[in-house]
Formats: sequence, C-alpha cells, structure tokens
Amino acid sequence: MLSSISPVDRSHLPAPIANVTDETQSLAQVLVGVRRYLHQHPEVGMEEHNTSRFIRETLEGYGLDVHGPIAGTGLYVDIEGEGSGGAVGYRADIDALPTQDQKQVPYRSQTPSVAHLCGHDAHTAIAIGVALVLHNNREQLQGRARVFFQPNEEGLPSGAPLMIRGGILEDLDAVYAVHVDPTLEVGRYGLITGPATASSDRFEVRIRQEGTGHSARPHKGVDTVWIASQLMNQFYQLAGRITDARTPSVLTVTMLDGSEAHNVIPEQASLGGTLRTVSPNDRETIRNRMHQIAERMETLHGAHVELDFDDGSPPVINDEAAIANVEATIRDAFGEEAVYQIPESSMGGEDFAHYLKHVSGGFVRVGTASGPETSYPLHHHRFDLDETPLAPTSRLMARVLLNHLNREGPKGAHPAPHLTSTDNGSSEVAH
Repeated sequence: MLSSISPVDRSHLPAPIANVTDETQSLAQVLVGVRRYLHQHPEVGMEEHNTSRFIRETLEGYGLDVHGPIAGTGLYVDIEGEGSGGAVGYRADIDALPTQDQKQVPYRSQTPSVAHLCGHDAHTAIAIGVALVLHNNREQLQGRARVFFQPNEEGLPSGAPLMIRGGILEDLDAVYAVHVDPTLEVGRYGLITGPATASSDRFEVRIRQEGTGHSARPHKGVDTVWIASQLMNQFYQLAGRITDARTPSVLTVTMLDGSEAHNVIPEQASLGGTLRTVSPNDRETIRNRMHQIAERMETLHGAHVELDFDDGSPPVINDEAAIANVEATIRDAFGEEAVYQIPESSMGGEDFAHYLKHVSGGFVRVGTASGPETSYPLHHHRFDLDETPLAPTSRLMARVLLNHLNREGPKGAHPAPHLTSTDNGSSEVAH
C-alpha cells in the first residue's frame, strides 16, 4: 500500500509539490520533490522558518494535523492507531550547514554559503514519507506514532534538548531515526548495538599574562605560547593513558592562536578543539584531567589559564531490542544482503543521543552511494546522494514503528502489514 498518494487539500500544498502532483503521484516522486526543494532552499539551525512552513504545508496537504512550533521551528504529527497500545517516535533533523554548495546539479543550493551537505534534507523527506505511510495504515497501528522534525542538529546548543524540554518525548516508549551514509551502497542499512557515535564536546583554553614579553627574554615573564604548547602536548597524551585504549577516545586541537609579531610574546595565547568519546565515563575522566592539568600549569608558571567546555551531544547508545526490531524488519523487507553490521562506532557526534538518555531507541544508517558523485563524505562541498532509497526507507521505518507498537501492544493485536518489493526495487506496505 501507498505506492501512490493523493493530496487531501491540493490548495494547501506548497507550490513545488503541488506542481508535480497529479491526482495521484508515486510516493517516490513526492519525496524526491521534497528533498530537492529543501536542498535548493537550505536554512541554518534555528532559522529554518521557510523549511518549517514547507513541512507543515506538505503534511497538511495530505490530511495530517501538524503541531508546533516547538523549540522555535520544530514540528510534529501524531498518528493515532485504531487499536490501543503504546507510543513510539521518529525524528528528523531539518537544518543545513553554513558552507557553500559546489555541486553542479539543477537542485544546487540557491542560498549563498548555506547547504544541505549532511543529508538533513533527505532525513526530512524520509520522515514526511514515514508520516504518510503511517497515516494511510492507521488500521494496522496499535497505539500512537509521533513523527517530529527537529531544528539545529548541527549547532550548539543543539535542538534536541530544546525539543525534549518542549515535551516531544512525553509518553513515548522509544524513538528511532536514520542518517544517510555515503560510504554504504544503495540498498543496504547499517546497524550497530551499543555506542553508535561518540560524544562531541568543544573546548577552548586561554593563557594570559600581564602585558606582552620580548622573545629574547622569555624568562623575564610568562611565555604564553610555550604554555599553550605544553598544554596541547599533555592533552594529547590523555586518551589511552588514563582511559582504556580499547575504548575509543579522540582529542584533536584544531585552533592555536598567539602573537602576529615574530619577536613579541603575546599577552594571550589560546588553543581549542574537540574531545570525543564513546564512553560517558571516559568523557568525564578526560575532562576532569584536562581541568587539573590547566590548574597545575597556572600554579607552576604564574599564568592565568582558563579552560571552558561547550557541552556537545553524548554518545548515541543504540538499544539492543530496538536494533533487533530494525534488523528483523530489514531482513523481512529486503533480505539478508540488505543488512550491514557496522564493525565499530563512529567518532562523529549526533544530537539524537539526547533522546536516548530518556527513552530507548535505534539509530540506523541508510546507504546512499551509487557512484563517485554520491560517495563524497558528509560535509564535503560536493556531497550528494542517490535519491532511490527515500521512499523504501520511509516504508521501512514506518514498518519498524508498526512492529515496535504491535510487539508491545495488547494480546490479539493485528500483525504489522507486510513489506514487499516492487519490480523497480522500491518497497511498499501491503496487507
């Protein structure tokens, strides 16, 4: 079911979707249209006003009640099933990156220095598809499914805590999400239980003395640049020395600043970077030791040393039962070959982790590579994706939510609808 869809209120659809929609239109065509419009009109975190309006109008045009705004530009829809049961959520992020799109494609970003180079346009399109599939299969739903659209995944402070404070997780038993993966070929889905991504914290150190110094006589004052280099060296030695080397941690200094004169020791030097760990305990251990090192250097050399952290996302910790549900659903829908077992955690950050501190859930990688043009890494200025998986992934994740609710639902609940493959490789929900 839902290989094609018809709008309930065509006049309410945004023009880019209404213009490509006949009385009936394939789900794949609609989602490609959504993705390409968003790709052409990206907005950075907490400024996704047009994006939010576009999502609202699209969903309302197909008969869904849209709630919000929440967390500024966030939205959500609730799909109430015809049977009683629990409640499960599905999240999409909607913001773009503050960087230039350098692809030569018709749907290239039309906004200077802003681009969807992390796939959030595809995530939004998939989530719209999830909502439409569930809305059209309410008789199979044992409980309630909430599909929500979150702002500012990329920025700090990120949008997930704001959504949580706004009540988005209220009464939910679990939450799921996907992320496109340009290292994985189309038709495959990456799964891992436990840590899927790392925490990601930013840090900055400022070393100050009273006045500048002369490079010929560093012993007459405080050499702020030398102290910065000592701090950097000591920070680099922490991972694998005060933490178990078998548990990944990575500290990277990416900023180093001092004087612009060759013969002047600056009044202030600074350094900064990121700390990433897959273990919450290691995150705390390393951060505490960095503070201790900074305090000791201040005492030892008579400098003023300040270390500040911007708290990023914690690690994404995938729930075993949630991933088992996704894996079984993928196997049933697409076969054994569609499942890719991710061998190790990513050291990238993802603010979906905030939701998993409150409820269980699963974070799934979606293969979007089909050649050189769709294999550029995330955040690359030529990043693009094969759009073929949009509709199949919407149907897959709708089925995941149905299975989750029906597994948790009352005795006698109807089985979830069955996903079958069509001749063109997509999947559809059939009773």
